[in-house]
Amino acid sequence: MATLQVYDPFGDAPLEELFRGFLRPVRGDRTTTPASIKVDVKETEKGYTVLAEVPGARKDEIHVAVEGNQVTIAAEVKRESEQKDGERVLRSERYYGNLYRSFTLPAELDEEASEAKYDNGVLELKLVKKPAHSGRKLQVQ
Repeated sequence: MATLQVYDPFGDAPLEELFRGFLRPVRGDRTTTPASIKVDVKETEKGYTVLAEVPGARKDEIHVAVEGNQVTIAAEVKRESEQKDGERVLRSERYYGNLYRSFTLPAELDEEASEAKYDNGVLELKLVKKPAHSGRKLQVQ
């Protein structure tokens, strides 16, 4: 999978959360920035456990791809409710659209033995490491 990603040195910085919306006007702000999928990754001897926040997505709209040691999570969050007669939206901050996150782990992963489970907005991936293959000694003839 050959994809290019834009490097943002301040993308995951805590300062982004602190100053989010500080200088933006309250009214007239109709653009929303794409939400990123937040992940926690834990390592054991046998593999990795990844907890990813994917709020608002349905189970069938989440796609996980494991290729070598790269993990890609993609999801689509759809707007469920429609505006009714007599209602006026004063502020809409929830993100609707595509979510995407890709990261590389230090070890090769076994795609067949890995599992994914989604419950209450949290995607849990149990990724199994492939066993390390030692080199083969060649007989010199």
